[in-house]
Amino acid sequence: MSGPRAAGAGATRACPHCREVILESATVCPACRHYLRFGADTDTPPVAAITPLTIEGSIRHPPGGDPWEYTVVVTIRNDRGEEIARKLIGVGAMHPNEQCSFTLSVETETVTAKRPARGVVRH
Repeated sequence: MSGPRAAGAGATRACPHCREVILESATVCPACRHYLRFGADTDTPPVAAITPLTIEGSIRHPPGGDPWEYTVVVTIRNDRGEEIARKLIGVGAMHPNEQCSFTLSVETETVTAKRPARGVVRH
């Protein structure tokens, strides 16, 4: 068995609960919100996430008319405008006089060198 590998900024892994791709440094999965590291180093205080972008809005189907179908897609582009990720988030339908709300947020935190806690076995 090899020892734990050092994770660099942006390194990813799969959440053991929901299998979404998440950051290696995450202690809580942002998708399913399960805790990932119970034996984390307690000497370092938790880093609060900064949310530099939050967009919130809602759409309401007007009374009468045919139902609407919607598709929620998020695209991430780098500073050169190149698409680096495109994800279908969800689909659905709205009937007359129904409303749906949507929130998009981007959370960031400072990357620091992290060592695995003693006694934690990683596979």
